[in-house]
Amino acid sequence: MKRNLAILLSLTAMTLSTQAQAQAQDHSPIAIAIHGGAGTVSKAQLTPEREQQYRAKLEEAVTAGYALLQNGASSLDAVVASVQILEDSPLFNAGRGAVYTYNGEHELDASIMEGKTRAAGAVAGVKTVKSPIALARAVMEKSHHVILSGQGAEDFADTQGLEKVENSYFDSDARRQQLDKAKETLKQDKTAFSRPDMLDYKFGTVGAVALDKQGNLAAATSTGGMTAKRWGRIGDSPIIGAGTFADNQSCAVSSTGHGEYFIRYNVAADICARSQYLNIPAKVAAQSVIHNVLKNAGGSGGVILVDNQGEISMPFNTQGMYRASVDVNGKVQVAIFADESAQ
Repeated sequence: MKRNLAILLSLTAMTLSTQAQAQAQDHSPIAIAIHGGAGTVSKAQLTPEREQQYRAKLEEAVTAGYALLQNGASSLDAVVASVQILEDSPLFNAGRGAVYTYNGEHELDASIMEGKTRAAGAVAGVKTVKSPIALARAVMEKSHHVILSGQGAEDFADTQGLEKVENSYFDSDARRQQLDKAKETLKQDKTAFSRPDMLDYKFGTVGAVALDKQGNLAAATSTGGMTAKRWGRIGDSPIIGAGTFADNQSCAVSSTGHGEYFIRYNVAADICARSQYLNIPAKVAAQSVIHNVLKNAGGSGGVILVDNQGEISMPFNTQGMYRASVDVNGKVQVAIFADESAQ
């Protein structure tokens, strides 16, 4: 009798413990933020209809990722889902809306990183993979490498059964006009590459960062790169530590802007390192890097980040940044211009 009672008490304790763990998990903070690029974005440049298109797509992407987090999905699943929605939209410089290279093609880059083990994957210069972020995740999870480029990345995509498209799938009239304008500018001033506004780069890189119920962070970034880029140029988006970084000890970051500067100043990793080693809020570290280090060096752009408590920050030093977030309280914010509150 005593033995049966002991067993019953033990089973009851185990049940209560399991319920407590489930309840704790249900109350664990979740948060997500996305961006669609930073740069010269003014109200005068967007018609009301166009602005609404951007806001609607940003909200669609961020709420899709958040819904996954609510249902217990991983932060990796959430950031990939959000990024793929943006990749599929011609509004942004990723996937279908990718800018043209100098030679009139599209070369796509992407990267992803998870904060629990710092596993990461990236691809550069791919031309026929429909979803570069899906390929980056496959590199992380299905290969022994971190970065694959060019034809090698294309071949690996085939082994993973990822959807392929013709390079023309990424074409758009608006991006073609940007290329024509950029090439004309370069004829007049060959140093224009060092000054983003001269070439109307239209920073439209997309990215997402998230914290899931298990306390794991993840970050993802996808881009078509720089208008009129040549010689296989690779920017910061596929570079772990520059365009993308995640570490459960600090934060997850996705960058957008003039990539050469983000690479030189290791922006994404620097923000997380400052937060961890200086024991300061990640948002304070991000503000310092974006508005002091990067800007003082001549670099323009911004980042989105979420820390390991779910606090979101989205600083930028340009006229605007397409951005959206859902915080730990479930509040949805969508913003474009510098004078809006979702920063």
